[in-house]
Amino acid sequence: MNCGSNTDSKLDDLRNFVGDENSNHSFSVGKSNSVQNENPLPGILPLYHTARIYTKISPYMLNITQTGSYLVRLHFFPFSFKKSHLADALFNVSASNFSLLSNFSVRNSSTEFPVIKEFFLTIAEGNFDIYFIPADETRFAFVNAIEAFVLPQNFFIDNLTAIPPLRTIDAALRTLYRINVGGPEVNDSLWRNWVPDNDFVTFGSSVKASSYDGEPQESRQGRLVVKEIAPDVVYKTYKKVSIDTNGSSNFPNITWRFNVSKEARHLVRLHVCDPLSVSPGTVKFDLNISTNFSKVIDPNSGGVSDMRTPLFYDYVVFSDDSGYMSFSIAPNEMSSVKVAFLNGLEIMEFVGNSTFEVPVEHETRKHIALKIGLAGGAALILVLVLLLSVCLRLRRLKPIKALILKNEFLYGRGRSPSSTTKRTENASIVTNLNLKLKMSLAEILAATENFNPKLLIGEGGFGKVYKGTLESGKKVAVKRSDSSHGQGLPEFQTEIMVLSKIQHRHLVSLVGYCDEGLEMILVYEFMENGSLRDHLYDRKECLKNPSVETAFTWKQRLEICIGSAKGLHYLHTGPDGGIFHRDVKSTNILLDEHYVAKVADFGLSQSGMPDPDHISMSLKGSFGYLDPEYFRTLQLTNKSDVYSFGVVLLEVLCARPPIVNSKQREEINLVEWGMFWQKEGQLEKIIDPLLVGHINQNSLRKFGEITEKCLKPQGADRPNMLDVCWDLEYALQLQQTPAHREAHEDSTTTAASTDLALPPMQNLSYNMFPVDDYSDTTASAVFSQLRVNDSR
Repeated sequence: MNCGSNTDSKLDDLRNFVGDENSNHSFSVGKSNSVQNENPLPGILPLYHTARIYTKISPYMLNITQTGSYLVRLHFFPFSFKKSHLADALFNVSASNFSLLSNFSVRNSSTEFPVIKEFFLTIAEGNFDIYFIPADETRFAFVNAIEAFVLPQNFFIDNLTAIPPLRTIDAALRTLYRINVGGPEVNDSLWRNWVPDNDFVTFGSSVKASSYDGEPQESRQGRLVVKEIAPDVVYKTYKKVSIDTNGSSNFPNITWRFNVSKEARHLVRLHVCDPLSVSPGTVKFDLNISTNFSKVIDPNSGGVSDMRTPLFYDYVVFSDDSGYMSFSIAPNEMSSVKVAFLNGLEIMEFVGNSTFEVPVEHETRKHIALKIGLAGGAALILVLVLLLSVCLRLRRLKPIKALILKNEFLYGRGRSPSSTTKRTENASIVTNLNLKLKMSLAEILAATENFNPKLLIGEGGFGKVYKGTLESGKKVAVKRSDSSHGQGLPEFQTEIMVLSKIQHRHLVSLVGYCDEGLEMILVYEFMENGSLRDHLYDRKECLKNPSVETAFTWKQRLEICIGSAKGLHYLHTGPDGGIFHRDVKSTNILLDEHYVAKVADFGLSQSGMPDPDHISMSLKGSFGYLDPEYFRTLQLTNKSDVYSFGVVLLEVLCARPPIVNSKQREEINLVEWGMFWQKEGQLEKIIDPLLVGHINQNSLRKFGEITEKCLKPQGADRPNMLDVCWDLEYALQLQQTPAHREAHEDSTTTAASTDLALPPMQNLSYNMFPVDDYSDTTASAVFSQLRVNDSR
């Protein structure tokens, strides 16, 4: 459909967009107006010279003659009309009970290219309505062109190829990316655009694209001819990474990174065509998607005999809360030929259900007035009956407010008693802990004023966090589970079991928990100063008042790092192999009223030393902090926490997130950026501007060495957390060295002899102090003695 026009418009020999002003076609445009581009720029296709605008909710109705999977494209191109501009539009789009677009705008779009949104839906024969819904009364919606055509049979093979199985009849998908790895920009037979992968490679960017001559073999995957899924040119180009016979490689893997919605479900489709194997089964490679999905890809499995057979793989994958999704391929250790390759990649996001209620059409005002009158009368009678019932009940029962609130939260949000019973049975392991920490829901509701939104202080993977005050006057942080955030019962159980066994000055304490009905609530000691991340990135106060720019001093930052390291060391050295935190990051390091650091959030923790022969297929952690060795081998050790802590150390120094969007590729990844300048011996070039001129150079040098050790690629080369504690304590002592002594050292000591001044601390026996009570007092005494020896 060529929206807002009475003439047809062709984009190519096969696609003819029909002018929707012509009433001879089987569709209806709804209550809308057509507008025309008053000053079209040269080169702009006639298809984008007109548009249809909606100032009220209205459907664009299509007559579908064949039930099946459809590709639906909506074209948007902003232009000016009648002293207005389409860029001012803000609206939602819904269809088939799915919310296709939410708060959509083209304000920041190019004036040269259209914005095209592509969706896959299952549509039944009959009327298919696409609703355009202005955001409010002052806004409007628009569309320039609409495409809708049935896909080849079994384009999505329900319950066959997707892992886990996918039923597209119950889903809608929005295309995010379609990548031709190693190849040029091309269009396929469905007029879909495939773009090169160069802009998405995060490292190993110098890996060259490869190609091969000849045509891919025609093959069938299930009942589907694969050539209809992607063009031959996609399967003829690829990028690869290999390991030679000596076991060396400039790039052990290739990683691509994409911006995606946080905590959303995606359908990922990989395209491979193996030109490298000499016989079936000689090439296998590892695929890792972000932190939660791993798979061994065998292009020659399933009875495929030809080495150039195009194949595709579908996976349903959840994104985390980072806003990114990464794809990494690496040679598999069991493969006889150590090589990994990829030809193409598609990412589609599952579209959520729409909360929009379809308006009733074709009713006379008389009928509407009659319905309103009847509804109003019924409502009045119902209110009177309810008031009478409530009065009688209050006189007879007089229930306390807490119990009313309790019932409201247990059953008042569409939750049935049967579903409550099911959740309670699943949580039996928590109930059977017989802890004295269990709290009633009524007590928590009173503490949080019925989860008052004004008391909301944060939100994470488990749910929302509220500030509360118990009856005793104790301030607490109340974390309430929300299934839409990704974490749930396993993390709830783990948190309780871990925190009920440990207690340390630098670990957040669990005050209590509640598992009544469907509620899973954790109650912690309240940390007045929030998370470490808040203080590193929130500069509003510094901008308002320059005098507080150095309030978060280098000394304070070192003390926070030391406290966090002590907490992690305590975890690692517990009985039965200790506890691995698995999610060390700046948001999980909290600060109390005195800025004492405490490690928090143990929902992903693992107790006990893992079996070296056991490989878990479930990666846990946060993007940007994940240990590359754990990511590659799927084997967890306490050195994985050490790596994540190394990332935190760089955050503390540079005051920037682990991953950022940057035009400078080398700055995207904080670890790569920081280690580059560390090896150059110029780490001071990337420190937090608020610290410039406030760090002792010896302290900075020592801090850089500690960080570099923590970020070693191989876990065996990294220190343990006790080593890190000692090194950080030494960096703090160097920071506190008197200025006159530092000047004396600089004038009499060469760089080489300064380096030699460090080993006395490093050569101390770590066994001379109690492991579980590594205190500030003990460390201070040791370093005081070092200063005496040094002065001698």
